[in-house]
Amino acid sequence: MILMKAAVRTTYGPPDVLEIKDIEKPVPRDNEVLIKVHAATVNRTDCGILWGKPFIIRFFTGLRKPKFSITGTDFAGEIEAVGRNVASHEIGDRVFGFDDNGLGSHSQYMAIREDKAFAGMPKNLNYEQAAASLEGAHYAYNFIKKVDLESGQKVLVNGATGAIGSAAVQFLKYFGLYVTAVCNTKNIELVKALGADKIVDYEEQDFTQDNEKYEFVFDAVGKSTFSKCKPLLKQQGVYISSELGPKKENPFLALATPLLGGKKVKFPFPTDIKGTIAFVKDLVEKEKFKPVMDRAYTLHQIAEAYDYVASGQKTGNVVVTISSA
Repeated sequence: MILMKAAVRTTYGPPDVLEIKDIEKPVPRDNEVLIKVHAATVNRTDCGILWGKPFIIRFFTGLRKPKFSITGTDFAGEIEAVGRNVASHEIGDRVFGFDDNGLGSHSQYMAIREDKAFAGMPKNLNYEQAAASLEGAHYAYNFIKKVDLESGQKVLVNGATGAIGSAAVQFLKYFGLYVTAVCNTKNIELVKALGADKIVDYEEQDFTQDNEKYEFVFDAVGKSTFSKCKPLLKQQGVYISSELGPKKENPFLALATPLLGGKKVKFPFPTDIKGTIAFVKDLVEKEKFKPVMDRAYTLHQIAEAYDYVASGQKTGNVVVTISSA
């Protein structure tokens, strides 16, 4: 039996439920490939799956206990073996992928079905950059898909330096929108580099008091509300948040506000991960998108990585290097 190292847990809870264990290295089935994982991230999706919060996530990841003992939702790595029925990938291919229900990618190796959401890596990214290109970008792209974008429209992005917000700013600029980005003082230069047209430093002013009117307000950190952002919106403007809202109200507002006319809420239920990967790969290769990276941890430091992400202080993405664990 060949062993590998992986981050394993048997129950929902804080990072101290995780252990780095030697477990059996998977063998790919006929329709699977075996991937040597070089890098992954710890992200907000991972934190939700680790804690099992909000509770609704458990309907997808296991009601009483986690379906998957190994954590991790995204990866970048190299195909080491292929099942006999696999036709679209070969040994040696460099690939990256994501699954918001969990992949078990916080491990040295993982087996994944050929039809799951992964693809060849962009040639102009390394493994760490590729791993950091998907989770936040997927949710940012689902914000954008909820509305009809036109060049010249104005959008405000709250949380412009997180994984979702930094991707959203770049995507919106790609589509030709005027972007106001909300960030803290230390990240002003970063947000300028992402292409923002206007910057609001939330440490100096309340962004909800901005005198601009916007077609869209994207709350990429879920720390505001429709009622607070409503004055920023034009008459038919749209508010979208990455979170359910402090009273879990956003899905309900997304149903009710369109019936009332005027300003409305939309909720970005994430779909079509394969479509996101294709979109991201295209923009990366056109040099129109580059993931923002904060810091890297080793697999043995993964509990620290979770603590840091959960603190809400990260900028962009937190990477976990795995191949040398």
